Amino acid sequence: MKIGVLALQGAVSEHIRSLEAAGAQASPVKRVEELEELDGLVIPGGESTTIGKLMRKYGFIDAVRSFSGEGKPIFGTCAGLIVLAERIEGEEEAHLGLMDMTVSRNAFGRQRESFETDLDIKGIDEPVRAVFIRAPLINEVGPEVDVLSTYRDEIVTARQGNLLASSFHPELTDDYRLHAYFLEMAKEAAVARQK
Repeated sequence: MKIGVLALQGAVSEHIRSLEAAGAQASPVKRVEELEELDGLVIPGGESTTIGKLMRKYGFIDAVRSFSGEGKPIFGTCAGLIVLAERIEGEEEAHLGLMDMTVSRNAFGRQRESFETDLDIKGIDEPVRAVFIRAPLINEVGPEVDVLSTYRDEIVTARQGNLLASSFHPELTDDYRLHAYFLEMAKEAAVARQK
């Protein structure tokens, strides 16, 4: 499986390392044409407003929407989660607007309120080590969205069909099981596309 990591801003090399550890062929994506050869795409953390602006500047908004429309999976982590959301609290307009959820930015506070915890995630046997850095929160989800994990009764991981979103940074630990979960989504989607 070829998985790309959107390389406009954020923890690109860390995601590539985690994806490769999970068994994927991973590469940075800097040009829209590179999406064509991929089976899945990761939108990493960083600063969601900046990522959104750069996606618009380089033509990624429509291209990534088309990518998703083909049934290819997308995994948004931290700022990437915000980029996927249909609704962002406050005045900010949505970026991709693909996932039926309302999110709030920096819901867990600033950089100094960063923390780590072990999370139970639906579909993964043992708890996953989760690193939260200026993390967003999923405030509410639509009926098609499956909540995969919560922290203190707040939604921090969710899935809607071929879309996966996490508030935390799974790429910042040596635990690559969430990347492996995404890789399985990509394999299932590839099989479905061939039918």
